[in-house]
Amino acid sequence: MYKVQDGDIQYIKKLPENYSPNAQYPVLIFFHGAGSRGDDLENLITNPFFSYNKSDILNGIIYAPLCTEDTWFDMMERIHRFIDRVINRDDTDKNRVYLMGASMGGYAVWQLAMSCPDKFAAIVPICGGGMYWNAGRLKNMSIWAFHGREDNVVLCQESEKMVENVNRAGGNALLTIYNHIGHDCWNYVYDSEELFEWLSKCKNTIHSHENKYGSSELFG
Repeated sequence: MYKVQDGDIQYIKKLPENYSPNAQYPVLIFFHGAGSRGDDLENLITNPFFSYNKSDILNGIIYAPLCTEDTWFDMMERIHRFIDRVINRDDTDKNRVYLMGASMGGYAVWQLAMSCPDKFAAIVPICGGGMYWNAGRLKNMSIWAFHGREDNVVLCQESEKMVENVNRAGGNALLTIYNHIGHDCWNYVYDSEELFEWLSKCKNTIHSHENKYGSSELFG
């Protein structure tokens, strides 16, 4: 992993094994939750996301920006510029750019996707929420959301409302709810081979992915 200062954004970058600058790779941009905020990238390196290696299934490039403000919404303009720089890199497969985020980062993922739905092949919002009345903008995007049923920090209904409104508009969003699990359901998500295998198949040029999973209730 590399620590990078890119203009007004600090981030961690992780390259796939056998990386070549002459190839193009899927890109996963990860948005952390409130616990990793600050101006020290060391706090982000210890985020649970980096404790698991299932993201290696993507064989892609991972970018994890650091929130140096109170919330991601306080630096949205900077994040949009950062995403554009990432997408325009020669080693980025522009048809396979993904967003993932947990809690505060889950809210950021929903908002970023609704702001520019044409840029992303798929999103994975974890225990987040958003402006559900605007979720119809995501009807052509691959989405797999996750939440803990016993979450008392961000209520599970937040994810349910977002997914419900995407699908009401004609989308095919997935929602997995972990019963008997609270806010930290992200540990199950980061350790899911099934999720990253699904994500690796999502492309921006194919907007209609078969939903073989459906909404599910998992027992933790």
